[in-house]
Amino acid sequence: MISIGLLGCGRIGQVHARSLARIASANLVAVADFVPAAAEELAGQYGADVRSAEDIIAASDIDAVIVATPTTLHYDQIHALAKAGKAIFCEKPIDLSSERAAECKTAVEGAGVGFFTAFNRRFDPNFSHLKTQLDAGVIGATEMVVITSRDPSPPPVSYIKQSGGLFRDMMIHDLDMARFLLGEEPVELFATGSCLVDPEIGEAGDIDTAAVTLKTASGKIALINNSRRATYGYDQRIEVHGSDGMLRAANKLEHLVEQAGGNGFTTAPNKHFFLERYEAAYIAEMEAFIAAVNAGTSPTPGIADGVAAQRLADAAAKSLETGQPVQL
Repeated sequence: MISIGLLGCGRIGQVHARSLARIASANLVAVADFVPAAAEELAGQYGADVRSAEDIIAASDIDAVIVATPTTLHYDQIHALAKAGKAIFCEKPIDLSSERAAECKTAVEGAGVGFFTAFNRRFDPNFSHLKTQLDAGVIGATEMVVITSRDPSPPPVSYIKQSGGLFRDMMIHDLDMARFLLGEEPVELFATGSCLVDPEIGEAGDIDTAAVTLKTASGKIALINNSRRATYGYDQRIEVHGSDGMLRAANKLEHLVEQAGGNGFTTAPNKHFFLERYEAAYIAEMEAFIAAVNAGTSPTPGIADGVAAQRLADAAAKSLETGQPVQL
């Protein structure tokens, strides 16, 4: 039985607590949050203690810690957890600076502790099956990856201002998926973006519509498109084209019942929110982390994956600023 501490009891912390409750080999021992009422409520739901973050990090009765705090706190908490010898499950991004994220990597590897970067989309059942088929060679050699990721609506501008920008906050998931599916590291990146959804996002110094092209040394290409607005629901699709065919993972719908009539076929709308769309993925990623801690193996995706995706996000921001491709 793995004893778990949770830092951060906001929306994503609550998701991870729910996942832990469904895993027999893990036990949520203690939670911490800057807002005492949030910690008390979550602790009451799952029979955990309320402790300070410092107490959880130092606790002898806790084996691993989930870092679901604001990104600005990750750096210090990761260093403290590594020093304390705790396995770490960390929400993305590791830090808003790839240099500081790399410093976290040095600390984690120096301490020899397990580290899991929470790129949950790798664990979506459909995306995971696509990857399995891709690795099995069913479409031959990979040539092009196309990733679409569009939110139903933008987050509040107050969030945008501290998010690190669309590339680091939103597209970082897709940049990780591009690395995951290409099977090679990109050597060139070009980004373009606009503010088409909400002018206040532009006034905050960010964009809400973006496209990025990645290219590997062997010539494989990945195309990513993001938007903060999709009137038809949460839009999450992947297509991989290869020498012998194509693999495609479509959107998840509210249900699979179709209605037919004189106007043609009507299907259900997309899942509307990421918590619904990726519910299975959140559970699967936590199961993978717990299994790695139990086995004493290195979790995947690890801290190197988190740093690599952050560097791609930084490169995208640089390309947008300069209007030029970035060599990686």
